[in-house]
Amino acid sequence: MLTTLAYGTVHYWALGAFALSAAGIVCFWCADGLVLRSVQLSRNALQWPLLGLIGLGLIQLLPLRAPDNAGLPLPLARTLSLDPSSTRLFLVQMCALLIYFVATLIFTDTPRRLRTIVRTIMIFGFLLAMFGLTQSFTSDGTRVYWIRQLTQSTAFGPFINRHHFAGYMELTIALPLGLLLSGAIESYKRPVYAFVAMMMGVALILTNSRGGLISLAAEILFLVVVAGPGLRDVQRPARAQRIRSALLRACFAFGLIVVLIGGTIAIGGSGAFTRLLGTVNANDPTTGRAHFWSVTLDVIKAYPIVGSGLGSFSVIYPRYDSLNGLYRLEQAHNDYLQVLADGGIVGGILGLAFLVILFGKGFARRETDDKFRRGVATGALAGCFAVLIHSFFDFTLHTTANALLFLILAALAMQDGRVDQGSKRRRRRTSNTEPESSVTPAALADPKIA
Repeated sequence: MLTTLAYGTVHYWALGAFALSAAGIVCFWCADGLVLRSVQLSRNALQWPLLGLIGLGLIQLLPLRAPDNAGLPLPLARTLSLDPSSTRLFLVQMCALLIYFVATLIFTDTPRRLRTIVRTIMIFGFLLAMFGLTQSFTSDGTRVYWIRQLTQSTAFGPFINRHHFAGYMELTIALPLGLLLSGAIESYKRPVYAFVAMMMGVALILTNSRGGLISLAAEILFLVVVAGPGLRDVQRPARAQRIRSALLRACFAFGLIVVLIGGTIAIGGSGAFTRLLGTVNANDPTTGRAHFWSVTLDVIKAYPIVGSGLGSFSVIYPRYDSLNGLYRLEQAHNDYLQVLADGGIVGGILGLAFLVILFGKGFARRETDDKFRRGVATGALAGCFAVLIHSFFDFTLHTTANALLFLILAALAMQDGRVDQGSKRRRRRTSNTEPESSVTPAALADPKIA
């Protein structure tokens, strides 16, 4: 929540505080290990591509290149990264994100903790949507918190870039929708969850983000197709029941779309969708992205194996830009192309491995009798899927708050039977306490008890 409220954590002061908070997590982690006389570690395969990305960054900092400034007015660089300072900053940020990701995997280990973190995300997402809507109606979109004046971007909520707010809503709306479409919520709670999801959807639409709207549609379609009983569920209903369930999900999705359109018009006025269509430039519907992508492809061709350096895109882009260079481009507006430009083929393989593991193991984790965990896994995968669709058009995952929530949802999708309702897993106890159900050594010596 704090990373979100701090403008999405994109400034150096916020990134520093985020890194310090991750260091604090490590300190508590070590203290937990000292008390319990054992350190908890995760063997989840999803963390290995992230560790590989950190390893790639460290390799890029080695002085393995002939002195080169890439034709730019920069000091000669001997490292594989053409911007070693940005690569170091990227590594610090990535390490902090990895710490939170692994901590979520390890310490979300009971049904209560799972429900707590899911409800926290949904409540905060709802409040953030209401704040974003309030700010959009009481300002002209050029101020954040009604105080900070922007000159080159349109704000929404605490985010400097409205597209990043849309990406955040894609992640938060996924959990209530996943729980609803999976039938994991009691009937008397469903109107509340539906209202929460509706307000998040309306806030997303009113950002006027075309990428966000496309991603929301893809997210709903993903849930309609995926939600429901698992493929290997031993209690799978009959075919007629499965068809009926799919039709009900499709009807719910259609109703949700109708409600979102109606809610958007009711809250944003009849010109809400007109403004959305008005953002399209007839001369260039991609709003310059086609040119950005073509230049990025040139960078990929020039540095195909290990890339130009993680975080170095803003430095290397001007060398290959064929326009007048009036605007300084920080990101490629396509995360997939930028991964290849910054990390080369090696970075692309690591990214592909992450996606294969995430959805492969995520679908496997849905095979459970616990409807709540199934709904959480379904919603988490849907949120990740939506952001991955959005990543074709924007760079929402370069905002720390979005990247953090994305990894937390990925961790929730990876949860196993520890968090199932009625799980028989016993919590580890400290050396100086014993649970009431424990049996003492003296009692074990009693032949009657034995």
